[in-house]
Amino acid sequence: MPMTAGLRKLILALHIGVSVGWLGAVLAYLPLDVATAASNDAQTLRTAYFGMELIARWVILPLSLAALATGIWIGLTTPWGLFRHYWVLISLILTTLAVVVLLVEMRTIGELATIAKDASTSEEALRALPSTLPHSVGGVVVLAGVMALNIYKPRGLTRYGWRKRHDGGGGERQPPR
Repeated sequence: MPMTAGLRKLILALHIGVSVGWLGAVLAYLPLDVATAASNDAQTLRTAYFGMELIARWVILPLSLAALATGIWIGLTTPWGLFRHYWVLISLILTTLAVVVLLVEMRTIGELATIAKDASTSEEALRALPSTLPHSVGGVVVLAGVMALNIYKPRGLTRYGWRKRHDGGGGERQPPR
């Protein structure tokens, strides 16, 4: 079902907003994660883990789900499609993987915050807690890569996209190999 121009622009604006917000939230999470990796101060560690959980649960997770949902909606309702262009397909795969990794990592973040919030957790135990820094940095890299793909839109049709473009144009032609 084709969207009206106004609805398409609204969904696109929403998609851009939540996608950029997701990247921004990960960038806000990053200094807290650096603090967990670099600090030995118990209060700093407790505060950082608590802040990381708040940002991940109430900002990063909802924005990631909204970015994935609006991206799929745009792909299904515009000529770009989900599977016609390599840049769209790669963006979809990377975004889906990022959401899956985030969903798995949410459990770890929650467990770390619970341990850090517990007043009976010793300073030594706090210092021994791991950082989620590799995931944070990886998230920034993946989200920046997806953003670049969506800005530059490198050329290239998938086999499916090539067939869709050339259907109805006479005889069967094979996509270039």
